[in-house]
Amino acid sequence: MTPLAAAIHQLPHYHLREEERSGSLWGLRADTIVRNPSPTLRQPSQWCRSFSHFIGQCLIKDFEARPSVCHLLEHPFIKQAQGKDAALGGQLAALILDQQEQGCKTKTKHERINTRKTLIIESAPDDDLVNLEYLDEETIISHLQRRYNELQIYTYVGDILIAINPFQALSIYSPQFSKLYHGVKRGDNPPHIFAAADAAYQGMVTFCKDQCIIISGESGAGKTESAHLIVQHLTFLGKANNRTLREKILQVNPLVEAFGNACTAINDNSSRFGKYLEMKFTPTGAVMGAKISEYLLEKSRVIKQAAGEKNFHIFYYFYAGLYHQDKLKNYRLPDKTPPRYINSQHCKVMHDIVTSKLYKDQFDEIQDCFRIIGFTEEEVTSVYRILSAILITGNIEFAAITSQHQTDKSEVPNSEALENAASLLSIGHEELQEALTSHCVVTRGETIIRTNTVDKATDVRDAMSKALYGRLFSWIVNRINALLQPDMNICAAESGMNVGILDIFGFENFKRNSFEQLCINIANEQIQFYFNQHIFALEQMEYQSEGVDASLVEYEDNRPILDMFLQKPMGLLSLLDEESRFPQATDQTLVDKFEDNLRYKYFWRPKRVELCFGIQHYAGKVLYSVAGFLEKNRDTLPADIVLVLRTSENKLLQQLFSSPLTKTDKSYEAPGFRLSSRGTAAATSPGISGTAECELAAAGFPSGPRQAGPAWPLRSV
Repeated sequence: MTPLAAAIHQLPHYHLREEERSGSLWGLRADTIVRNPSPTLRQPSQWCRSFSHFIGQCLIKDFEARPSVCHLLEHPFIKQAQGKDAALGGQLAALILDQQEQGCKTKTKHERINTRKTLIIESAPDDDLVNLEYLDEETIISHLQRRYNELQIYTYVGDILIAINPFQALSIYSPQFSKLYHGVKRGDNPPHIFAAADAAYQGMVTFCKDQCIIISGESGAGKTESAHLIVQHLTFLGKANNRTLREKILQVNPLVEAFGNACTAINDNSSRFGKYLEMKFTPTGAVMGAKISEYLLEKSRVIKQAAGEKNFHIFYYFYAGLYHQDKLKNYRLPDKTPPRYINSQHCKVMHDIVTSKLYKDQFDEIQDCFRIIGFTEEEVTSVYRILSAILITGNIEFAAITSQHQTDKSEVPNSEALENAASLLSIGHEELQEALTSHCVVTRGETIIRTNTVDKATDVRDAMSKALYGRLFSWIVNRINALLQPDMNICAAESGMNVGILDIFGFENFKRNSFEQLCINIANEQIQFYFNQHIFALEQMEYQSEGVDASLVEYEDNRPILDMFLQKPMGLLSLLDEESRFPQATDQTLVDKFEDNLRYKYFWRPKRVELCFGIQHYAGKVLYSVAGFLEKNRDTLPADIVLVLRTSENKLLQQLFSSPLTKTDKSYEAPGFRLSSRGTAAATSPGISGTAECELAAAGFPSGPRQAGPAWPLRSV
């Protein structure tokens, strides 16, 4: 109340009827008081906008419209002051003393209290950059910079919402803000990610059409967090009678991201897969389920990470959780030296696992996610056993042995890791060793067993680890979909509606870019093309069809570069598949084939740099190293390994390797994305680049039986 009185300088006044003016104020009846509008600050320009808004909320006279104390305590102006009572009290005391010395009649310009930047929660003219008289790159950047300095991280450009990562927690996502962005006009409140979610929801309910929110941007721009907030607000808007269902949906992203996200050189929580989440609603707008489709998981990260990067989060979370629960021995995991797949020369992995509270807390949260979503205890235990087996498999080492007739034979000199991995996988260790160190070849009806060299055995070991993790990840996604599928008793699937949220890995350009970055950046090229089509091309076609007199907007069309990647039979991915089929092909022959056939201005071969090629993407130039391209694209998994894993006594493991593989390398077929089978022997498969092409097309243009509604693009800077 002290700053309130200091700001107003006077008490609110009342108008009394003539016959009551001589009476006692205490004796007045409530219905005899005719109230003026609520008082306001005398000089609002002297105060920050969030304080003005807070005072206005406090002085609302209509008790039905006035916020409760609980809501006022959630106001950004109050939230920013938490934990700073002493400092703010001292500043207020100094301000009051200064006013008393100068006298109430003196007009003083009061300084803003020195806390973190306050949050503006009223709309302003520059909330939408379309309203600017001049709209060029320099003007846009200048306005975004100024708004960012005021912690205004959201800005509209027409139907597009630009989100700038603040790299700090902001108190603008509470239930009070969810209520502010519920069924109101866009201009009534400042730009917010909740407004984008509400626009999609209202469009779905009003027009009975499916909606899609596309999130794009560079790695580290905040796409994953934006997806969380959209799901949070959609869950709020589509409140179902089943509270358990709402809780399940909110746990989906944290669980999937623990298995699909990792620390990279520029982002501590980088998505290493593409995700399309469909929120399913009844015709009345109540949420009734959800479904995830996943694309292009970066399986190679399981066996090797670049300098300064880490493996998938889940390995560190569950290792720390088992350590603090004293259960490492139950899963045959060492407690002093971390397994090779997560051991890094640049990080003190074991020290972090033992001391990091974050890892332990995250493991507890993952446990809660499994439980809330509906996984059984047996399923969770099987997941942990497979994760442990993957880590221990990486510790299996091979040595060359020389016999009378063979000089390229390999063996396992130390069988401890082999036996532990086989035990966790519930298979025989002798059978596993045989599958790793040899392979069967059928020639003219005869089966010939050939031995593997040390390098070949190492490749087979790593291929098995990648396959285990990739199929486990797909199984988790499939299991989530089964547990969150709509109840047919509530609403038939064909009568429901969807809001889709596309969240993929952002554009990447590291010091060394490999096959994974190429796939990621092609995916972003697809999204950029989709964005251009809906924002520019289709809009201008509609103008022309309706006879609207509007000048055409020139924009950078990236269709030619997509043709360079996806065209058949001479596109980059087709050439990569073709070269992958030749056993004698090398990285050198691959880059030579690219140079001979890709006659595009977007492709170049740098001088004095071997085994490299460059691509001029829409977001900038990227130099790729082709070392390992062919092996990563082949992604071979010998049939001998598949047969051994099928003999497992672990029901989950049997399921992972008994179901036929689809072209997307999943152990099931997601409705709407049916692709031809690759079979179990991947040696004759077309390679991942063919898979990438199909998955990118599916991710860029979500399919379904109904006509998609308008997209609500969300651009993350």
